[in-house]
Amino acid sequence: MLKKGICLVMSVLLCVVILIGCGSKETTSEASKAIVVTDQAGREVTIKNPVKRIVSGYYISTSACLALQLKDKLVGTEDRGKRPFYKLFGSDFNALPNVGSAKAFNLEGCIALKPDLVILPTKLKDAAESMTKLGIPVILVNPENKEKLIECLNLIAKATSTEKTAQKLIAYYEDSSTKMENLTKGLKGNEKPVVYMGGTGSYLTTAPANMYQATLINLAGGVNAGNSLKGDSWTKVSYEQILAMNPDVIIIPSEANYTAKDVLSDPQLSKVTAVKNAAVYHMPSAFEAWDSPVPSCILGSKWLLSTLHKDLYSFDNMKKDASEFYKQFYGITIDEKLITK
Repeated sequence: MLKKGICLVMSVLLCVVILIGCGSKETTSEASKAIVVTDQAGREVTIKNPVKRIVSGYYISTSACLALQLKDKLVGTEDRGKRPFYKLFGSDFNALPNVGSAKAFNLEGCIALKPDLVILPTKLKDAAESMTKLGIPVILVNPENKEKLIECLNLIAKATSTEKTAQKLIAYYEDSSTKMENLTKGLKGNEKPVVYMGGTGSYLTTAPANMYQATLINLAGGVNAGNSLKGDSWTKVSYEQILAMNPDVIIIPSEANYTAKDVLSDPQLSKVTAVKNAAVYHMPSAFEAWDSPVPSCILGSKWLLSTLHKDLYSFDNMKKDASEFYKQFYGITIDEKLITK
């Protein structure tokens, strides 16, 4: 009986050891699936893999997720009401809950969606810290120029294990940039028009040298009228400053709340070369804001190149390239007729 008892105890202990061992292996396995990234605010963030539920509270990161083929993992986004482009992604996507905007972020609504990952602009750092304390991983992004845009795409790709897709997108961006630089590198100083880009809220604001819009203009073979201005956001200017800049071309961004007619009919701008020559153009508004650092921003430079230097790159080629871009990276078909000037 004693031997039987000892055998029984040994068997139980052996089972316990095996169970503990199995538990350790599972924990190690789970830990190995964790992804650690450093976001664009310098925060180290640990994310459980695979990510299945994403909330994007920023239109730039939402566009990035769509380009990285993550549409089916999005469970909530920023307020999409002012962006008709989103309608191309179907009723399921457009029925997703919205978590407000950077100015009015719905923290409770975001938490209620039980996300595995939240992506927010750096200005929402306080909201990010609140969710981090609850165990919700949040990455902050700030794609304000070409380098930071690529950094943002790589960051989201690493967090969501979509690196291969991101590499193709970035390769397209770099290849297109190189081709445009080659097309415009032979232009002399006087062949590069001075381009004034108005802000979204008023044409009495413009883009300084450190804003993404300046990169867009330079890549398209133009000279940014606001290069002497400081800052990295839309900057107020006076009529006197615009007259001194005397731009050859005025560009109105996609999401502006004014029109080319408003600019052309302003008597205080009547002596500006762009106004005298009716060289005032409105970027297409049926898609994304191509003047902002979304993944499709390369199309903004292509559009502007076809506007400034149609002899180097035709508008028809631009429309064809835009259609192919959205088909390849977003999986949608666009109406080329909506690409206007």
